[in-house]
Amino acid sequence: MASTGSLNILTVTFNCGRQFIRPEIFGRHLCNAFPDSHTPDIIVLCLQEVAPIAYSFLGGSYIVPYFVLFHNAVALAAKLRGEVCYEHVITRNVGMTACMLFLSQEHRGCVQWMETAGVGLGVHEMGNKGAVGFRLGYAVAEEVMELTVVASHLAPMEDALNRRNEDWMNIVRGLVFTPVDNHKEARASQRDNTSAEESETLLTDHQDKKAKGIYTPTSHLILAGDLNYRTSDTAPLPSDTLGYPQPASSPTDPHHYCHLLGNDQLSRERKAERAFHGLTEAPITFPPTYKYSKKAQLRAGSNASMTKWEWAKHRWPSWCDRILWLDCPVWMKTESSSTRIEVGKYDALPLNPTSDHRPVVLGLRVPLKAIPAPKDGEGEGDLRMNPPFAIDPKWRERRMIARRKEVLVGLFVYLLLTWEGLVILLALVVGAFGGWAIVRSMPEF
Repeated sequence: MASTGSLNILTVTFNCGRQFIRPEIFGRHLCNAFPDSHTPDIIVLCLQEVAPIAYSFLGGSYIVPYFVLFHNAVALAAKLRGEVCYEHVITRNVGMTACMLFLSQEHRGCVQWMETAGVGLGVHEMGNKGAVGFRLGYAVAEEVMELTVVASHLAPMEDALNRRNEDWMNIVRGLVFTPVDNHKEARASQRDNTSAEESETLLTDHQDKKAKGIYTPTSHLILAGDLNYRTSDTAPLPSDTLGYPQPASSPTDPHHYCHLLGNDQLSRERKAERAFHGLTEAPITFPPTYKYSKKAQLRAGSNASMTKWEWAKHRWPSWCDRILWLDCPVWMKTESSSTRIEVGKYDALPLNPTSDHRPVVLGLRVPLKAIPAPKDGEGEGDLRMNPPFAIDPKWRERRMIARRKEVLVGLFVYLLLTWEGLVILLALVVGAFGGWAIVRSMPEF
């Protein structure tokens, strides 16, 4: 059971580019993101395009090897810091979007219950784009603090602004949290080399079985992902590339990224209250996180210093990768004026050789106390009490239909576009031909 104070949460969002990461590089970058004064109590990895579509849609043992590398990276980061050891608590994915939770050993026993949720935002609501998250109950003295974390991946391209806003609406309507099945989680932990006994101890019965969306009166909320909002509503012209940002120390330099930041779609849509209602973002003091060229990725793999930003010419450099949070409610601040979320580092990590996105990291110190339920009249106008969109009553049915489609698409792509699938198809063809040849060679009676 945790004492009062604050919970140090490090959230990382990363579009993996459907590639295996290199743990020695990612782990080193992650360690450098740790605050100097303390180590995180919780590490959350919000991942997009975590694996090729076939493996992501089929799930299970097909996608586990991609997650194992992130386990290794977190372990390496902890080893390099030398002060803490992290244990994996839970991983969930909807298609190609995933969320992984790690707790320091001293905090793991504080988790009383967990809920998870997922919604597809891609073609036919499948998980080529989507959102996935968890909500945990964290014991604080005699109370339980709630924390919700959501990983998301929205529609791409400069001109798809309205689709991204619709994706946000569908996250609010379709991302509904339900309790974790203790026994299923235990079996999954065994497959991931995590003790089944530990999982069953961790995930005790959660008494409140009512499903809730991302906005709930008593929970903190962190949302991270490749939100895909761009710095232009149209694709760039060849002449536009001359004005792409480059390293510059002075904001007066025409190539300083601050000039492009003024065109950021997400900032505009949030200000107009058309998307991510009520969520807060720390000031952006880092260059665009997307889209870096193949040449830049090769440099990242060779440890060469990045004296020039190499951008892909067919996309506007943009801050696609973002981390937002929901501030403490008014009725909680009324009880104590010192109750607030403190922001630490909000920065882009160095480019990885396996992706054209830079990871983004945010450190938060969240008050380690339960958010009380509002008294009569206190919650009026607060988004926790009045979400911008109502939950879709058919959310479960729609997700089940989309999941069946994912399995079919995953199987089809696996057989046609992976070497393992092609071997299976070849074996079937050879077997069928062999059977036909045997039947033809049999004497007629």
